[in-house]
Amino acid sequence: MDLSVVTKDPAAVGREVQRNYRDLFPNGDGEFVPRTFGWLTQCFTGHYPGYQAIDAPYHDFEHTLQGTLCMARLLHARQAANAQPETTERMFQLGLLAILLHDTGYLKTSDDHGGTGAKYTVTHVDRSAGFAARLLGEKGFSPDQIQAVQNMIHCTGVNAKLNVIPFQSEIERTLGLCLGTADLLGQMAAPDYVERLPHLYQEFVEAARFSGDKAQFIASFTSAEDLIRKTPGFWDKFVKAKLVNDFEAVSRFLNDPYPSGPNAYIDRIEANIRRLRRDDPPASCPASRA
Repeated sequence: MDLSVVTKDPAAVGREVQRNYRDLFPNGDGEFVPRTFGWLTQCFTGHYPGYQAIDAPYHDFEHTLQGTLCMARLLHARQAANAQPETTERMFQLGLLAILLHDTGYLKTSDDHGGTGAKYTVTHVDRSAGFAARLLGEKGFSPDQIQAVQNMIHCTGVNAKLNVIPFQSEIERTLGLCLGTADLLGQMAAPDYVERLPHLYQEFVEAARFSGDKAQFIASFTSAEDLIRKTPGFWDKFVKAKLVNDFEAVSRFLNDPYPSGPNAYIDRIEANIRRLRRDDPPASCPASRA
């Protein structure tokens, strides 16, 4: 699998997502992907009424594009493996909307001038679900469709409790597992993941200050270097178990060839983790995760 798509470029990601969509649904809505990418570009660049451009240092537009690209590839690969239940075109669309909207909770309203959107780290999942309801309601989606997107969004977050999410169908639940998987794989496989960890620490500092004792996990790091030092353990002891147990190893569909080939995302993450174990913290680390 080619991971060379430039995720800083929404158009490049959109083309790859569109390729996956059209391959699965050649007679489907050919304008759905560019239309929804247009909506989200407006939201993240400050052109959605009532909201500012994203200003969180780690959970930026590229972070969303990384997860979105991985989600589209995962759904395509799952369908190619003839996994059941099958993903219909409408459910693919809702899954794509969910990953695109899953971090809109970091957006600030136009009258919010204190700090960055990172201050909402603790509440961003619920805020994202609320934003999704507003946007999709304006776009004419039904209450059941909006609920599906919200349920999938609630599969993200470090402490997501999947067993209490009121999924309306088995495929909706499965797409939620795919979304949670893509969110983790997309960011941790990024070629600059190691260099971006200090930005994540900056978000944690702001969130801990804003949320107080509600932010026990994010307040558990004493410095950017401490977060970097603990990230290999986070991968080994938390993320890998979550991918296999909570998300039922749907990441296996990215094995190429399926089922026993290498997984480009996992391989890239393992390479990043080896860097973290081998290297000193990046020189740009300030002294002063998702």
